[in-house]
Amino acid sequence: MDPKKLVTISKMLSKTLRHDPARLGLTLDAQGWTGVDELLTALASKGYPLTRAELDDVVEGNDKRRFTIADGRIRANQGHSIEVDLALEPAEPPALLFHGTAIGNLDAILAGGLVRGGRHHVHLSADTETATRVGTRHGKPVVLTVLAAQMAAAGHDFYVSANGVWLADHVPARFLRKP
Repeated sequence: MDPKKLVTISKMLSKTLRHDPARLGLTLDAQGWTGVDELLTALASKGYPLTRAELDDVVEGNDKRRFTIADGRIRANQGHSIEVDLALEPAEPPALLFHGTAIGNLDAILAGGLVRGGRHHVHLSADTETATRVGTRHGKPVVLTVLAAQMAAAGHDFYVSANGVWLADHVPARFLRKP
């Protein structure tokens, strides 16, 4: 598939499956799933005809592994701003996790911690390279270290999504270290 088309469709899927399924006339179930056939029909009706093989290319070719297809259904793995229950179980995190952001956000984060904003969770990375890529999307990047094991020992829950993104409800500032 043409790389430009892949990116366009991936962005549309993210917007639809994470934030606004109604934009394509779709309804997600309580766990965030919708039928693949329904999605393909909805995309075609909005001028984005896509074959099942092309959808599979988009899902498999997404470097962040944002989507899962199973049993004829598709959903986003995390990042929702709409109410869904991903049925994630608490998991024991590694000692350290990382969060990439723009340097302009640093003072507010160090004062108030990492907050989820309009999403279900704060997103954390297992490595600094991924966190740097995330931070670059928002401006000049800075990578914060999250003292995840200490945070878990203090009673905070962590979850890991199907694509390996670590999630937390909030990261208090006392568990953050700047570079």
